[in-house]
Formats: sequence, C-alpha cells, structure tokens
Amino acid sequence: MHNTVKIFDDLIYVGGNDRRIALFESAFPVPRGVSYNSYVLLDEKTVLFDTTDSSIGDLFLENVEAALGGRKLDYLVVHHMEPDHSATLERIVKKYPGIVVVTNKKVAGMLANYFGFAGNVHLVNEGDELCTGKHTLAFVFAPMVHWPEVMLTFDKTSGTLFSADAFGTFGALGGSIFADEVPFERDFLDDARRYYFNIVGKYGVQVQSALKKAAGLPIKAICPLHGPVWRKDIAWYLGKYDTWSRYLPEEKGVVVFYASVYGHTQNAAEILATSLVAHGVKNVVTYDVSVTDVSELLSEAFRYSHLVFASTTYNNGIFVNMERLLADLKAHAFQNRKYSIIENGSWSPQAGGLMEAELAGMKNLTRVGEKVTVLSSVRDRAPLDALAAEIARDLSE
Repeated sequence: MHNTVKIFDDLIYVGGNDRRIALFESAFPVPRGVSYNSYVLLDEKTVLFDTTDSSIGDLFLENVEAALGGRKLDYLVVHHMEPDHSATLERIVKKYPGIVVVTNKKVAGMLANYFGFAGNVHLVNEGDELCTGKHTLAFVFAPMVHWPEVMLTFDKTSGTLFSADAFGTFGALGGSIFADEVPFERDFLDDARRYYFNIVGKYGVQVQSALKKAAGLPIKAICPLHGPVWRKDIAWYLGKYDTWSRYLPEEKGVVVFYASVYGHTQNAAEILATSLVAHGVKNVVTYDVSVTDVSELLSEAFRYSHLVFASTTYNNGIFVNMERLLADLKAHAFQNRKYSIIENGSWSPQAGGLMEAELAGMKNLTRVGEKVTVLSSVRDRAPLDALAAEIARDLSE
C-alpha cells in the first residue's frame, strides 16, 4: 500500500525506507537504515524528481501512482545517477511512456552506460529554466558533490531546493519526514556528519562552490535524496555544511584514538583522558579504533579541534586499525587540526614516528606537546599528565 506525504499542496514525497540494509555503498554501517527520497510535483505538467534504489522499488512505484492520482507523468528530473537514486528509472520510463527525462549531458552519458537508454531526453545547462505551469524550475550544477554529473533544481515559485545528495543523512525516516518535526540534533546530526564526511567530505572545495550558489537563492525548503526534508532552521544546517566543507573544527575538544593489543596502550590513552578532564577540559571522548567503525572515527576526527593518536607498534609498524584510520583521514583531505602522539613498544617503539610521517602528509596539522613513549606498560604517568596539561593550555588559548 502506498505511503505518500504531502510537503506542500502540490509537492508529494514518494520515497521510502530501507531498514534491512547493513552497509551503505557496501562500506558504511547504517544500523538505523537509510531513506531513498523522491518527490512528485503536481502542476500543469507533472514532474518526478529522481527515482530510488531497487530495494524499495515496488513501494516507490505505488507511491508515484498514488501521488499522480490518475494523471500521466510528464517529466523526470535526474539530478544524480548513483544507482541508489536511479535503479528504478527504467521501470518509471516503461510505466509512463512518453515521459521526458530532464537532465544534463553527463547524466545522459551515464543513462546510456547503465541502461542503454536513449529515449526522450531534454538536456539542460547551468542556469536553464523549465516552466511546468505555475512553477519555474532553475537548474544549478554541482559537479563532484559527490559525482561529476550532479546538478540541483531550484523551484523559483516555492523556494524549494532539490539538493541531490547534498544535505542528506544516514538513518531511516520515522513518523515524520520533516527535520523540524523530529529532534534532529539528537537523532540525525551524528548521522548527517558521518554521511557528509564519508560520502562528500573529500570535496570541500566543490561543496563551498555549491554553497555560494545556494547563498544567492531564496531557499524556503530543502528536499535531499536521503534524510529529512528541511522547512525551518535552514540557515543552521547550511552553517554546518559551511563549517564541514571548510575543514574547520565543529567543536573545541579532544578525541583520543587508541590502538591496543593487550590493554597497555588503552591504559595510557585512558590515563591521558582522565588527566585532560582534571586539567579542566570538559569535552573529551575516547575510541578504540579496533572496535568502532572507521566511518564513525573519521566523522569524530573532523568534529573536534584536538586529536590524540595512541598506537602500539605492530610488526615494526603502526597497528593495522590505526593505520587504516590515518589512511582514511588522508584520503578525505583531513586538515586544520591540532594533534598529539602516544606510542608503545616492548623492544623497538616505532609507531609514533610512523604516525608522524603519515600526519605530515596532511595539510595544516600542528603537534601539541612532546611524543609520549610507553615501554610495554605505563610505569610513570608524569609524561601523560604533562601532555594533558599542554593540550589543556592550547585549548584555552
């Protein structure tokens, strides 16, 4: 049975949720699932904005049919060709013969690659407009947010931005599809941050370009392809994206990452965390990099201003899960942070120097305090207390 939601009198949500998915893009754990969003505009001409993943294909087609109420579908606007938003495109085209696919040249090429599709395509360029009756749709290109073909649509009549993957989040939608009807900061902000940095975060320059274009638009609503629809507090959420895409810390605080085999490096990390609090630092979090998924670690690294990397030496190198975290940070253009180093080794501690070498390849990172070396186990906590004092001083400046 269909499950549509009215956003405005003439704009209908026709997407749905997948709560059985374990890994988004076969990489990122999504324990709260994910939504695949799509929208129908009912004007003199009807418009479908994007399709969905095949996992909700039957529901999606029922939703579209219900939203149309017996009318034909005139246009399909394709913003992004990633299969979680295009897998049901062929089914829509077959169900509504004569439909015009509105998109750009790069999308058209991908339509041919994925589906062999060479149907009725109306190509648009940056700034082009399409009148559907009462509504005028303007097209805004946003390449590499996060694929090269991505574009957005701004409905000049209602002030609605159809934003593709931008402003999306992990997490299935519940009783409401609207950000202002759920406790977003409690239920979605962590997922929004993790979504941004893992999916889009490498492309901060391109996101900044898209935000500059958005700043010139009188946006009253944002309809993303994942997560809640925005009708209020839009400036607050745009501000998050501005901070994230400029690679600036979202919060002043310390995140301690440790890699420990038998618990001794963990002990050093936890002594440091306790000492930080004793020195007046109120925002301290600690993660075992072998337990917490790297997608969450990456998100938390971008969240905080100061980071501590504590690793045992393993096969004359960095412990494997810490090595993975550092590689992911580098791959996502990590920058503009303060960091500190703790290493452990029973006969030849080398992890600290190797971690320093990895961090040296990232932009605008500054070390705080001296490297602390633990030989097998912590026998003297004074160096850790001294490092905590130094980090606390730096935070207070």
